[in-house]
Amino acid sequence: MNLYPKNLPWLKGVLFSGAIATTATLSLLAPVGGRSVVAALQDSPKNVVDEVWQIVNQEYVDSTFNNVDWQATRQKLLSKNYTTREQAYTAIREALKPLGDRYTRFLDPEQFKALTSQTSGELSGVGIRMGLSDKNKDLIVVEPIENSPAAKADLKAGDGIVAIDGKPTKGMAIEDASALIRGEAGTPVTLKLSREGKGTFDVSLTRAQIELAAVRSSVKQEGQLRVGYISLNEFSSHAAEQMQKAIKKLDAQKVNSYVLDLRGNPGGLLQSSVEIARMWIDDGAIVKTVDRKGGAQEFAANRSALTKLPMAVLVDGNSASASEILAGALKDNKRATIVGSKTFGKAVVQSVHPLSDGSGLAVTISHYFPPSGLNFNQKGIEPNVKVELTSDQEKRLATEPNLLATDNDPQYQQAIAALSSGVMARPTMPQPAKPLSIR
Repeated sequence: MNLYPKNLPWLKGVLFSGAIATTATLSLLAPVGGRSVVAALQDSPKNVVDEVWQIVNQEYVDSTFNNVDWQATRQKLLSKNYTTREQAYTAIREALKPLGDRYTRFLDPEQFKALTSQTSGELSGVGIRMGLSDKNKDLIVVEPIENSPAAKADLKAGDGIVAIDGKPTKGMAIEDASALIRGEAGTPVTLKLSREGKGTFDVSLTRAQIELAAVRSSVKQEGQLRVGYISLNEFSSHAAEQMQKAIKKLDAQKVNSYVLDLRGNPGGLLQSSVEIARMWIDDGAIVKTVDRKGGAQEFAANRSALTKLPMAVLVDGNSASASEILAGALKDNKRATIVGSKTFGKAVVQSVHPLSDGSGLAVTISHYFPPSGLNFNQKGIEPNVKVELTSDQEKRLATEPNLLATDNDPQYQQAIAALSSGVMARPTMPQPAKPLSIR
């Protein structure tokens, strides 16, 4: 099924939340006050300004532009001279504000590059997850990513990161350290590490293109249930293939039920959410998108489900967009019991365009609806079984992720109870959250 409106065949992808998919850009040039736009746009900053205006004019979901005179906005934008990129970027952001849509946004080159890497599910670096030690808040290796340069060099969880290419990391933020470690594939970087029993030592690594894990899975024995637990943290371009591998691996391990954890998942790619939904739903509607002209695109299961075993899905207030597509489809098709707290409530679709100077634009192009047809934008999806965490419970699970999907996780425990009792799509019933046990 064609993903995009028929009059926009050049679109390459759509996005949900902060994640992006690359699209091609089309900028139509038209006369402005009897003067050629080509002549008026000789300087690059002004060219980017007009690129943004053109894309919004062609695609924005609200044809009234929130009752803004969009033609007058163009005249105002092009009447100014922009001597720097920053001036143009400021003008673009100011022009977008009256649309009243926080998801239609301008991305400077660094933001665009970072978000492109995020949704591609890849980055160029050495393959380590970093954190701060509990004792002195120094940078440490949380874990090396499988098959990465760091893993092949035998970096270990808990290794202290003392310096990066000779630059001391004492007091350095994780984001700043990440920026130093990342770089073009094939280029070298040297880390000075500290390890208990070994002292400090240097490791020279060659950066590589690394596929990030969007899916983590394990088998958990919960009484009579042999549970296949799957955590999906983002709908990246690799998420569907990783989900397929996880389901097949868990099926081979003879699980008899599943828990799919979408808590904290901000969304990602539409196609990824549809592909993953089809792995769980054999027949039925998944999602419908509607553009500003009323053009609808419908997506449905295609009898390619990998399992029909009972499942529960965990959601919270940070489960957004593509997560809500998947949760909504599973709930409305009565395929799973949804457990947790109400989801974020983002039911709009964006396309993202690269601009001529390396920056980008995300623009809302359509609304989407679950099989029920309900509009949950800014409302969220209600779980079948509501389990609200206290602020202390949320904080502890966030700071100690190893407690997720254990006896210390009230939402997970309620999902196990739902699976054990055969609860499937009952009306929402608030359930008190059990206190976290102290070990």
